[in-house]
Amino acid sequence: MIICPMCEHQQAQGTECEVCGKKLFTTAPVAVAVARLPDLEQTQLAGGRAPVQTAAIPDLELTAQQPVQYVAAQPMPEMDTGRSAAAGNVMVAPIQDMDTGRALSDGMKTAAPTGPVVCRYCRNVQDIGAVCDRCGMRLPKARLAQPEAATRAARSGERTACPKCHTPGYAGRACVTCSTLIPAAE
Repeated sequence: MIICPMCEHQQAQGTECEVCGKKLFTTAPVAVAVARLPDLEQTQLAGGRAPVQTAAIPDLELTAQQPVQYVAAQPMPEMDTGRSAAAGNVMVAPIQDMDTGRALSDGMKTAAPTGPVVCRYCRNVQDIGAVCDRCGMRLPKARLAQPEAATRAARSGERTACPKCHTPGYAGRACVTCSTLIPAAE
């Protein structure tokens, strides 16, 4: 048995490993004398590139159509060529009731979403963090206000959110996502 030094695969024969492809031998294969068998029938053809005698069949039509230079062009008066006459002087008038701009502003802006975030993959609802606690997927970034629990300073070793990426972590340690030090209350 041959054992591959790279992946330790065992095989009966071969010059390279069947699993990883590493060359197993650096020497050339040994040349063996080959004698022809006397009862073996030989091939009748000289080789694959030997010329073959062919002849055209007299009744066979070579092509279904004649060459292009022998076909007579025929005019087709009923065919529409896609051209039309000039449009001339056309009156252009604006539509009276068409809205051409934006609506007038009422002075109120749409408030950004705040509070708990719902994961779009597993529908988990959580207050803090940029990564879902259940499935590990990234949560939407649109969240401005922090909940009351995250706004107070956490004691050292207490679980809280990272101030930079809002991933849950422990106060006094580096964040596992962005490596920012999570501050702890003194």
